[in-house]
Amino acid sequence: MTCFCYILECSDGTFYTGWTTDPERRVKQHNKGVGARYTKTRRPVKLVYLEEQPDKITALKRERAIKALPRKKKMELFS
Repeated sequence: MTCFCYILECSDGTFYTGWTTDPERRVKQHNKGVGARYTKTRRPVKLVYLEEQPDKITALKRERAIKALPRKKKMELFS
């Protein structure tokens, strides 16, 4: 099953990184306030980066790697 890693930019300028099988649905969930506790109070969010992964395990590993990056390196992914 194809999965995706993504980065959202929150209304306060911070970034949220996650993974999903359906990016469009997931962004809608975040903007409804049911996506994640972190984004619930930082709405609206917008998708700034999307990376396809072959499976869930790979997506989880990539999500962890992206989360470990400093802000500047995250920005380089989508700038």
